Amino acid sequence: MKKAISVAGLHKSFGRTHALDGLDLAVDSGEVHGFLGPNGAGKSTTIRVLLGLLRADSGAAQLLGKDPWKDAVALHRRLAYVPGDVELWPNLTGGEAIDLLSRLRGGLDRQRRDELIERFDLDPTKKGRAYSKGNRQKVAIVAALASDAELLLLDEPTAGLDPLMEVVFQDVILQAKAAGKTVLLSSHILAQVEKLCDRVSIIRQGRNVQSGTLSEMRHLTRTTVEAETERPATGLDALPGVHGVRLTDRRVHFAVDGAHLDAAIRTLGEFGIRGLISHPPTLEELMLRHYGDELAVGGHPGGVGDDSNDSDDSDDSNGDFEDVPAADVPAAADSGTGTGTGTSGAAR
Repeated sequence: MKKAISVAGLHKSFGRTHALDGLDLAVDSGEVHGFLGPNGAGKSTTIRVLLGLLRADSGAAQLLGKDPWKDAVALHRRLAYVPGDVELWPNLTGGEAIDLLSRLRGGLDRQRRDELIERFDLDPTKKGRAYSKGNRQKVAIVAALASDAELLLLDEPTAGLDPLMEVVFQDVILQAKAAGKTVLLSSHILAQVEKLCDRVSIIRQGRNVQSGTLSEMRHLTRTTVEAETERPATGLDALPGVHGVRLTDRRVHFAVDGAHLDAAIRTLGEFGIRGLISHPPTLEELMLRHYGDELAVGGHPGGVGDDSNDSDDSDDSNGDFEDVPAADVPAAADSGTGTGTGTSGAAR
């Protein structure tokens, strides 16, 4: 299948901090791909490299078959970007901002624009300075989804949205996927990722530590099993791949590695199963599999919930690139041409 995004061996450092340390990433055309990791793992740095806002130190990156640094202007007419904290022109209305951002990409579907404004319950006549954080996010989301962009780069796009708008967002992303668009979704809302994404990549310290579909990734970890049997299910703890057996009379609780699930259930059946509940690992458990050691040592996996030690995500809220030399930002980004929605070059 054709790749919308192809990244191999990407490195990017800010002084002594290695934001990306040989990152690999592949996103198929037409899929929704989840991009997961705690603050400081390298997600936003990767997206900025893909946008042509940062130049990688080494490695290769292709976006829609083109180089994101050399072909930034052409690519920005084919993609849309929504950051985690959108900044708007204070004296433009939301509707004017949507139209302006859309013109940077060559136009928009006005009927689709009006439909999205209604669905997101957005008042397009208010000035940018009067919007709450959630409404600023809505402006960026509407501008992105009303365009004919082939690729959507979404970096915590629903930050500040209420649960009702979160449901609307999920629905419109599924519609975008049905229309053949490709989506790279960076999100801390794991339920959102589980519902929307075809495949997921988990990154840690600037490297991709696991990629695949949720079913593939779940097969590589443990399933929790609770059962009630006719006779006490003794001896399960001696089976390969079975962990944490707790037996209370005729009820048993244990975890089993995916490769040994079939054998464990067959053995359990010998005791006469009267009731059985199995819980596949959640996406949260899959992530903690990679970050659990850091939780045990420092309390936060790679900085989750602690922006004080972020190496790359701590500046997400304002889009500024304090660590980036001016020479590293292409002219297209400086002028605001095709920078997507809400980036510092386009929205300030």
